[in-house]
Amino acid sequence: MKFSVPRRTATLAVVAAMALGGLAGTTASAAPGAALAAPDIPLANVKQHLTDLQSIANANGGNRAHGRTGYKASIDFVKAKLDAAGYTTTVQQFTTSGATGYNLIADWPGGDPNQVLMAGAHLDSVSSGAGINDNGSGSAAVLETALAVSRAGLQPTKHLRFGWWGAEELGLVGSKYYVANLPTTERAKVSGYLNFDMIGSPNPGYFVYDDDPTIEQTFKSYFAGIGVPTEIETEGDGRSDHASFKNVGIPVGGLFTGASRVKTSAQVQKWGGTATAFDRCYHSSCDTTANINDTALDRNSDAVAHAIWTLSGGTTTPPGKVFENTADVAIPDNGAAVTSTVDVTGIAGNAPATLKVDVNIVHTYRGDLVVDLVAPDGSVYNVHNRSGGSADNLVATYTVNASTEVANGAWKLRVQDKAAQDTGYISGFKLTFP
Repeated sequence: MKFSVPRRTATLAVVAAMALGGLAGTTASAAPGAALAAPDIPLANVKQHLTDLQSIANANGGNRAHGRTGYKASIDFVKAKLDAAGYTTTVQQFTTSGATGYNLIADWPGGDPNQVLMAGAHLDSVSSGAGINDNGSGSAAVLETALAVSRAGLQPTKHLRFGWWGAEELGLVGSKYYVANLPTTERAKVSGYLNFDMIGSPNPGYFVYDDDPTIEQTFKSYFAGIGVPTEIETEGDGRSDHASFKNVGIPVGGLFTGASRVKTSAQVQKWGGTATAFDRCYHSSCDTTANINDTALDRNSDAVAHAIWTLSGGTTTPPGKVFENTADVAIPDNGAAVTSTVDVTGIAGNAPATLKVDVNIVHTYRGDLVVDLVAPDGSVYNVHNRSGGSADNLVATYTVNASTEVANGAWKLRVQDKAAQDTGYISGFKLTFP
């Protein structure tokens, strides 16, 4: 999060019913039937993303700052997960402070292209640390929500777009660049932008932006529903990427758990914790995976998903037919490839263009691994090729276009360890046919 001069906080009169309305004067198109509930976002998945970002920082001089190798590695890490989940991703380049910066944009297929709901977070850290709360926390929650959209097969009324911004710590440079290069006609299609910057502070508060009334009430209603009081966010007001959107008239909102400001005694009574800084490691080298409050991260991640599901409208794809093998298969260290097999039966015709491949591999160095899906006729679809560095385990869902393959038959997950010293095993392999 980047400091700037806060704007005056407006007083808004809002009612719960506003969450059912549209943004910027539009009306939300509800899907037929009952309102669709957002899924619970697994805290373990969000924390794994943070562990991965920490590993990237550790391997790249201790940070993920603009112009440093750790930032580009962070972009590549997030992009790979989104590509595997069926998103259309775009890496946008810009230059600032003498170095190339990157924004990552991910579009979920479908939805009304004239009503775009965006959610985003800055992915860069300061140069003094790994930036796990600021802002790995927001980046990881947005990433896992995007992956949850894919897992659920969400079919939103509005078009969904997610963004990870570069060089926020240098003055919101990446998000300003994105908005400045968005044609006026395209800006008009963005019905709302949701920003998540620092949502796992170790001594947390629960703050909601008081910008667009509909977005604000959506978040307030969620937290009221789980018995957590909120306050209007003022410490970071106007100093994160939502300002770039707000300044061109796009409705904005978001969440925050506090930075360097000290928690008051009244806030301690309300939320617990201590009368010290919300984040004592703000912009410091100690902003690591140890600098996260799990409860705050869990609640806020679920709130991100709640807002996406509520404000976008839509339905989920009916559950598909699942074929799974949960038998452990040992992976030899720097050895021959091994396979886990599922026998698919009862599926007419060819496999889908969106075949979901769930992989669960326990391994002490996933950067050693090459993972392929092998169709019954022997065709090979690579889903993982020695990426992820030194992080442990490979737990991911990939989307494979297998539409040229006959569905029925023996499908194999083939895994090979290509380097020495680390070992593991295939823990599970699952195919889901729509």
